[in-house]
Amino acid sequence: MEYRRFNNIIALRLDKDEEIISSLSTVCEKENIKAGFFNGIGATDDFTVGIFSLEKQAYEKFNFKGNHEITALTGNVSFVDNKPYIHAHIVCSGENAKTVGGHLLEGIISLTGEIFITVADGEIGRKYDGELKINRFDF
Repeated sequence: MEYRRFNNIIALRLDKDEEIISSLSTVCEKENIKAGFFNGIGATDDFTVGIFSLEKQAYEKFNFKGNHEITALTGNVSFVDNKPYIHAHIVCSGENAKTVGGHLLEGIISLTGEIFITVADGEIGRKYDGELKINRFDF
Protein backbone atom coordinates (compact mmCIF):
# COMPACT_ATOMS: atom_id res chain seq x y z
CA MET A 1 0.00 0.00 0.00
CA GLU A 2 1.17 3.46 -0.83
CA TYR A 3 -0.61 6.80 -0.70
CA ARG A 4 -0.09 10.50 -1.14
CA ARG A 5 -2.08 13.38 0.33
CA PHE A 6 -2.87 16.48 -1.72
CA ASN A 7 -4.69 18.90 0.62
CA ASN A 8 -8.07 17.21 1.20
CA ILE A 9 -7.58 14.41 -1.39
CA ILE A 10 -5.68 11.18 -0.76
CA ALA A 11 -4.61 8.97 -3.68
CA LEU A 12 -4.22 5.39 -2.44
CA ARG A 13 -2.73 2.43 -4.30
CA LEU A 14 -3.40 -1.06 -2.96
CA ASP A 15 -1.23 -3.96 -4.07
CA LYS A 16 -1.81 -7.67 -4.60
CA ASP A 17 -3.10 -9.53 -1.52
CA GLU A 18 -3.98 -6.36 0.42
CA GLU A 19 -7.42 -6.15 2.02
CA ILE A 20 -9.54 -3.14 1.01
CA ILE A 21 -11.47 -2.26 4.20
CA SER A 22 -8.53 -2.67 6.58
CA SER A 23 -6.25 -0.67 4.25
CA LEU A 24 -8.74 2.20 4.07
CA SER A 25 -9.07 2.09 7.85
CA THR A 26 -5.27 2.22 8.29
CA VAL A 27 -4.92 5.28 6.06
CA CYS A 28 -7.84 7.06 7.75
CA GLU A 29 -6.37 6.36 11.18
CA LYS A 30 -2.89 7.59 10.16
CA GLU A 31 -4.36 10.74 8.60
CA ASN A 32 -6.89 11.31 11.44
CA ILE A 33 -9.85 11.33 9.04
CA LYS A 34 -13.19 11.47 10.86
CA ALA A 35 -15.42 12.31 7.87
CA GLY A 36 -15.10 11.82 4.14
CA PHE A 37 -15.93 9.67 1.17
CA PHE A 38 -14.05 7.53 -1.34
CA ASN A 39 -14.30 5.87 -4.71
CA GLY A 40 -12.09 3.47 -6.57
CA ILE A 41 -11.46 0.81 -9.18
CA GLY A 42 -9.15 -2.18 -9.49
CA ALA A 43 -9.23 -5.97 -9.44
CA THR A 44 -10.07 -8.66 -6.89
CA ASP A 45 -10.21 -12.44 -6.89
CA ASP A 46 -11.77 -12.93 -3.45
CA PHE A 47 -14.45 -10.68 -1.99
CA THR A 48 -17.47 -10.94 0.27
CA VAL A 49 -20.52 -8.73 0.05
CA GLY A 50 -23.53 -8.47 2.31
CA ILE A 51 -27.11 -7.69 1.46
CA PHE A 52 -28.98 -6.44 4.53
CA SER A 53 -32.12 -8.49 5.22
CA LEU A 54 -34.82 -6.35 6.78
CA GLU A 55 -36.60 -9.52 7.88
CA LYS A 56 -33.56 -11.04 9.62
CA GLN A 57 -32.02 -7.65 10.54
CA ALA A 58 -28.63 -9.02 9.54
CA TYR A 59 -26.43 -9.23 6.47
CA GLU A 60 -26.76 -12.22 4.17
CA LYS A 61 -23.18 -12.91 3.04
CA PHE A 62 -22.05 -13.86 -0.46
CA ASN A 63 -18.42 -14.73 -1.29
CA PHE A 64 -17.06 -14.54 -4.83
CA LYS A 65 -13.76 -15.99 -6.05
CA GLY A 66 -12.04 -15.74 -9.39
CA ASN A 67 -10.94 -12.84 -11.54
CA HIS A 68 -13.18 -9.77 -11.11
CA GLU A 69 -12.79 -6.15 -12.19
CA ILE A 70 -13.81 -3.67 -9.50
CA THR A 71 -16.00 -1.43 -11.63
CA ALA A 72 -17.16 0.71 -8.69
CA LEU A 73 -15.99 0.99 -5.12
CA THR A 74 -17.69 3.74 -3.15
CA GLY A 75 -18.37 4.62 0.43
CA ASN A 76 -17.88 6.96 3.33
CA VAL A 77 -15.70 7.40 6.38
CA SER A 78 -16.96 8.27 9.85
CA PHE A 79 -15.83 7.09 13.28
CA VAL A 80 -16.95 4.94 16.21
CA ASP A 81 -15.06 4.81 19.52
CA ASN A 82 -12.39 7.11 18.02
CA LYS A 83 -11.61 4.57 15.28
CA PRO A 84 -12.38 4.89 11.55
CA TYR A 85 -15.66 3.36 10.42
CA ILE A 86 -15.52 2.40 6.75
CA HIS A 87 -18.89 1.95 5.05
CA ALA A 88 -18.22 0.57 1.56
CA HIS A 89 -20.21 -0.76 -1.37
CA ILE A 90 -18.72 -2.54 -4.37
CA VAL A 91 -19.73 -3.62 -7.86
CA CYS A 92 -17.55 -6.18 -9.63
CA SER A 93 -17.66 -7.73 -13.09
CA GLY A 94 -16.43 -11.30 -13.52
CA GLU A 95 -16.62 -14.14 -16.01
CA ASN A 96 -18.78 -13.32 -19.03
CA ALA A 97 -19.11 -9.78 -17.61
CA LYS A 98 -21.52 -11.03 -14.93
CA THR A 99 -21.88 -8.19 -12.43
CA VAL A 100 -22.39 -8.59 -8.69
CA GLY A 101 -22.26 -6.18 -5.79
CA GLY A 102 -23.39 -5.15 -2.36
CA HIS A 103 -22.07 -3.93 0.98
CA LEU A 104 -18.35 -4.78 0.98
CA LEU A 105 -17.48 -6.89 4.01
CA GLU A 106 -14.03 -7.98 2.81
CA GLY A 107 -12.10 -7.78 -0.44
CA ILE A 108 -8.60 -8.88 -1.41
CA ILE A 109 -6.81 -7.07 -4.22
CA SER A 110 -5.57 -9.40 -6.98
CA LEU A 111 -3.76 -6.92 -9.20
CA THR A 112 -4.09 -3.33 -8.02
CA GLY A 113 -6.56 -0.99 -6.38
CA GLU A 114 -6.76 2.74 -7.10
CA ILE A 115 -8.79 4.71 -4.58
CA PHE A 116 -9.31 8.42 -4.00
CA ILE A 117 -10.39 9.55 -0.53
CA THR A 118 -11.93 13.01 -0.17
CA VAL A 119 -11.48 14.32 3.36
CA ALA A 120 -14.25 16.46 4.87
CA ASP A 121 -13.39 19.20 7.29
CA GLY A 122 -15.20 17.92 10.38
CA GLU A 123 -16.34 14.84 12.21
CA ILE A 124 -19.19 12.39 11.75
CA GLY A 125 -19.73 9.72 14.37
CA ARG A 126 -21.88 6.60 14.31
CA LYS A 127 -24.43 5.45 16.84
CA TYR A 128 -25.96 1.99 17.00
CA ASP A 129 -29.70 1.91 16.30
CA GLY A 130 -31.07 -1.06 18.22
CA GLU A 131 -34.32 -1.13 16.28
CA LEU A 132 -32.68 -1.16 12.85
CA LYS A 133 -29.61 -3.15 14.03
CA ILE A 134 -27.17 -0.82 12.21
CA ASN A 135 -24.74 1.98 13.02
CA ARG A 136 -26.18 5.25 11.71
CA PHE A 137 -24.64 8.70 11.26
CA ASP A 138 -24.59 10.60 14.54
CA PHE A 139 -24.19 14.35 14.20
